[in-house]
Amino acid sequence: MNFIEEIIENDLKNCKNGSRVHTRFPPEPNGYLHIGHAKSICLNFGLAEKFNGLCNLRFDDTNPTKEDVEYVDSIKEDIQWLGFQWAGEYYASDYFDQLYAWAEWMIERELAYVDDSTQEEISRGRGLPTLPGTESKYRNRSVEENMDLFRRMRAGEFHEGSRVLRAKADMASPNMHLRDPILYRILFAEHHRTGNKWYIYPMYDYAHGQSDSIEGITHSICTLEFEVHRPLYNWFCKVLEIHHPQQIEFARLNLSYTVLSKRKLLQLVNEKYVMGWDDPRMPTISGLRRRGYSPKAIRNFAETIGVAKRENVIDVGLLEFCVREHLNKVAIRTLAVLDPVKLIIDNYPENETEILTAVNNPEDAGDGTREIPFEKVIYIERADFKEDADINFFRLSIDSEVRLKYAYIIKCTHIAKDAAGKITEIHCTYYPETKSGMQTTRKVKATIHWISENNAKPAEIRLFERLFTIPEPDNTEEGKTFLNYINPNSLTITNGLVEKNIKKESVAKYYQFERTGYFCLDKDATDEKLVFNKTVGLKQ
Repeated sequence: MNFIEEIIENDLKNCKNGSRVHTRFPPEPNGYLHIGHAKSICLNFGLAEKFNGLCNLRFDDTNPTKEDVEYVDSIKEDIQWLGFQWAGEYYASDYFDQLYAWAEWMIERELAYVDDSTQEEISRGRGLPTLPGTESKYRNRSVEENMDLFRRMRAGEFHEGSRVLRAKADMASPNMHLRDPILYRILFAEHHRTGNKWYIYPMYDYAHGQSDSIEGITHSICTLEFEVHRPLYNWFCKVLEIHHPQQIEFARLNLSYTVLSKRKLLQLVNEKYVMGWDDPRMPTISGLRRRGYSPKAIRNFAETIGVAKRENVIDVGLLEFCVREHLNKVAIRTLAVLDPVKLIIDNYPENETEILTAVNNPEDAGDGTREIPFEKVIYIERADFKEDADINFFRLSIDSEVRLKYAYIIKCTHIAKDAAGKITEIHCTYYPETKSGMQTTRKVKATIHWISENNAKPAEIRLFERLFTIPEPDNTEEGKTFLNYINPNSLTITNGLVEKNIKKESVAKYYQFERTGYFCLDKDATDEKLVFNKTVGLKQ
C-alpha cells in the first residue's frame, strides 16, 4: 500500500467526504500524453477502482492559444487504450461563468483587484522569498473601480497585457504563490469550445482547485512540483467558502534516456527530429502504442515503480522489461529474416515442399500451431553465417553444422560470392534423419531461424534504438542542449522477409520474430508492403 492509499484508507475510516473517493485526471489539451501522464492516469483511475470511487476526466482548457481539439481527441484515445473509462468528461471552460462570478464575489469583498502594472513590474514587486514583496500601487482601488475595470476587461475594452485581476492575498508570505497571484489575464484568442465569448481567461492556479471543488473531488492528486501551490489551493477554497478537496503530491516520473517536457517534445516534432507525436521513438503514449507497447505492460510498469514522495530517475530498462515480460505471454511467434542471404540445400529434392508444424505461442496453447513450408531454397540471417569463424562462433560456417528451427540439421559445404566479394549463396547439405522431433545422435551447438523462398514476403523493418545517447539528456553540459545528444542511429530501416500469412489486418497485435525480438505492424503497412516496428529485443 502506498502513502496515498494510506491517506484514503484513513479518510474512509473517519467517514471523511461521506466516505466517498472521487479523483480526477486533469490534462491540458496542448500536447500528446506521455509515459509520465500514463503513471498519473494509472494512479488516479486506479485509486478510484480500488476504493469503489469515481474518476473524472477534466481538460484544463484555460489557455486557448496553445490548445487544440486534436489534443483532446488523442488524450481520450490514450486513456481508453490504457483500459480506463472516466466517470464524466468535463472541461475547465464548463466553469468559466462560475469562476467569473466568484471573481466578482472576491472583488466585492476586497479580496481581488485590477492591476495595471506590467508583467515586469508585477514580478519585481513580488520580491524575493527571503524578503517581503511590495504592494502594487493599484492594490487599494475601490470596489466600484475594480468592478468596473474587471467588467470592461471581460467586454474586451483593453489591450492584451494591459491589465490583470489579482487576488489580495499576502505580499509578505514566504510562499511566492501567495503574493497576490494573478487570477485573470486578457487574451484575444478563440477558444476551441467557447469560441469568442471570452476576452479574459482564468489562470491555472485559480481554475484548478475551484474546478475540483465544483466536481466534488475528494482527493486532488498532483505531481510534486505543485506542492508549493498547495497553500494557494487551500486559500482559494477557504476564502470562497466552498467544498475543499485535499491536494496530495507525489513524485512525477523521470525516465532515463528520455525527455518528458512537452516543450521539448514539441521541439522534436516541429524541428523534424522525429516523424511526429506518434513516432515510435517518442515517449508519448501514442508513440509507445505505435511501437508495439501493450497497455498491460505500461500498467504493470506503473504498478512496479509505485508512488513515491521523492524525485528519482527510473531506468528505462525497467519499462522495457515490463514490455518484454508481457509480450512474451501474448506475442505470436513467426519466422522473419531481417538481413537475408540465400541458402541452397543441395541434396534436398527439387520442387519438393515439406510441411512442418510451428508453435504460435509456447506460453498459450490456445494460440495453436501453423504450417510452414520447407524447401530446397531458404533464407537465413546474414549474421548467422561467418566465412572465417573462430572457435567462439557456434552458428553456421564452412564445414560446421547447425539446426534449422523446426526442421533439420544442415552442414555448409561451400559459398558463392559476387564480384565485390559479397556472399550471395550459401550451399549446404541436410541430414534427413535429423528432423525436429526425431531422435538423433548428431549434436549441434546452435539453432538458427530461416524462411523458405516460396513462403517469404518482403517487408520493411524499422529498428529503433534510444533517442538519446546519454541517460539524462535534460542535464547537459554548459553550452549544449538536449538536442546535442540525439542518437543519429536511433532509426535503422532494413528490407527483410516475413511469412506470407501475415496481412495488414492481421488478428495478431504483437509478434515475436524468433531469435530477434518483438515487433508490430506499423500504420504505414499495406498488404502490398508490410512495415514492422521493432518494439524491444528478446534480452536486456
